[in-house]
Amino acid sequence: MGQPEQRAEGAGPFTTRLTWRLPDGGTAVWESRLARRRGVLAVRPLGAAATRHIRADAVAITRLRRLNAIAAIAFVIGGALFAAGAAVAQFGSGDATECASSYFAGGLFFTTGGYASLLQVINAPRHVGGGEGRLLTHHWRWWSYEPMRVDWLSTFVLLAGTLVFAVDLLDSFLQGLNVQQVNRLIWAPDMIGCGLFLVSGHLALFEICHGRHCVHPRSLGWWIVAVNQLGSALFMVSALAAYTRPATGSLVNADIANWGTLTGALCFSLAGLLQLGEHP
Repeated sequence: MGQPEQRAEGAGPFTTRLTWRLPDGGTAVWESRLARRRGVLAVRPLGAAATRHIRADAVAITRLRRLNAIAAIAFVIGGALFAAGAAVAQFGSGDATECASSYFAGGLFFTTGGYASLLQVINAPRHVGGGEGRLLTHHWRWWSYEPMRVDWLSTFVLLAGTLVFAVDLLDSFLQGLNVQQVNRLIWAPDMIGCGLFLVSGHLALFEICHGRHCVHPRSLGWWIVAVNQLGSALFMVSALAAYTRPATGSLVNADIANWGTLTGALCFSLAGLLQLGEHP
């Protein structure tokens, strides 16, 4: 009969790292991000100087590789399309419909990436309790409800943000809107979507830092989360600058709005490229 877990790390209702003693006296360590992204669990036998990694089975590894590739490529393309739309808006090489079309296409890829990220969480291998050092693969699922898991909550909020952006992007095709309608139908959903992206990124940082503030320059996962969060912050700056003043009918600052979108979108593309390397 296995011994109870030795230590749980995280904060509040969220557990991001578990360390427990194995029957042979060694220890096993499960980390949320490593398990769902790389499909591994760290084990150190009693008296051993080095840690070895226990891999999930071939089914889980294949799932994680495919979902990671889909999500990463979707964010790369989505970010590139958003950047192209912002460049068109800033440098005046196209009309409003061309910008809106580029943004909308990018939004579709962002939503694809968000859902693929959620599927990766849902179908990630789970650690086996009771003192065993192994990962268990469950049957495939298209949906789950697990708000007590920080990785699930982070990716769900990310997906929700992409769907709210879709409302904004669809409304941007409407013609003849007055200032109040522009702010209500386009600007407000944009602000909400940016806020959800920031919340998702904060939860991702919480997961990778185990509830603490941290900087891990040698961790690929940390860089992915940090670059994504920078992109979210730049999107928020862009959204704030894109508010239309009722008195004048002009944006607070069109240049900041466009450059914020352009640089934020490039951050998401860069993070997507980095994510291609974070696989089993």
